[in-house]
Amino acid sequence: MATNKQIKSLQLLFDNIKKLQKDVQNLRDLVELALIEETNDDMIDEMFDELSDIKERVDDLRIQTLLNDKYDDVSAILTIHAGAGGTEAQDWVCMLNRMYSMYASKNNFEYAVLDSVEGNDAGLKSITFAIRGDMAYGMLKGEMGVHRLVRISPFDSGNRRHTSFASVEVIPELNKGSDIKINNDDLRIDTYHSSGAGGQSVNKTESAIRITHIPTGIVVTCQNERSQLQNREMALKILTGKLIALQQEQEHKSLQDLKGEVKKIEWGSQIRSYVFCPYTMVKDHRTLYETSDVNGVMDGEIQPFINQYLKSMKVNND
Repeated sequence: MATNKQIKSLQLLFDNIKKLQKDVQNLRDLVELALIEETNDDMIDEMFDELSDIKERVDDLRIQTLLNDKYDDVSAILTIHAGAGGTEAQDWVCMLNRMYSMYASKNNFEYAVLDSVEGNDAGLKSITFAIRGDMAYGMLKGEMGVHRLVRISPFDSGNRRHTSFASVEVIPELNKGSDIKINNDDLRIDTYHSSGAGGQSVNKTESAIRITHIPTGIVVTCQNERSQLQNREMALKILTGKLIALQQEQEHKSLQDLKGEVKKIEWGSQIRSYVFCPYTMVKDHRTLYETSDVNGVMDGEIQPFINQYLKSMKVNND
């Protein structure tokens, strides 16, 4: 199954490269023709447009070749938690959730909410959702970290500027057969009434699931599937992803120790700032890539940030 999927992905990549080679040759022929014949402005504009399109496709293919880590080709599960900032931070969770859902839509990924906890007055304390599609995890794994918001708060009658934080966790969504084996004796499974939207029937049965992995203390919940069994299966998927992320973090620390570089990986490591006031800017603090198009970013235009992160990781690992 996994081999067939890999073959399909490689075939698609090969077909795209062949088509790109053909289009490059066609453009080259067109340029050579323009050098010996008189051309008008429309034809020149057409050639520049074609060149720009080819460059964009080359960049896309280059990014695809960077997605070669073990779990890059699978779907992703993201969890956003409100940090410091109270109601403002809980609203920031909603804003980030919308940003990722729009990114999913723009890239033909499936978006599905798995679990959420509403805020006290507004927004969300946390939300967990899946973004499903080929290479979703590979694309989104660099979003993990703390995201900082600076804006005039709509919840402040004095129109003062507030700074809020939210953490984004990204794990791979894996089906059965992964390298991680979970011992049932290591699990404590609790059921409870779902608390989300769904009408009067939502609280009639204890369909929501909470699983605690006793050795690590990791707790996962799921309440948005239709049945307790489906919620349990999804919660186990989330737990598997979290255990893999923990394993990767431990391997990373061991590698850094071998290299003689001891760097703390802390929860509060800020990766990106979104500034709405006194100026508009979104800046990634790892790659230093930035844009003034805050509204575009909040509407899901985060691919340039993703591309820059993947390129920087390639450089750092070489």
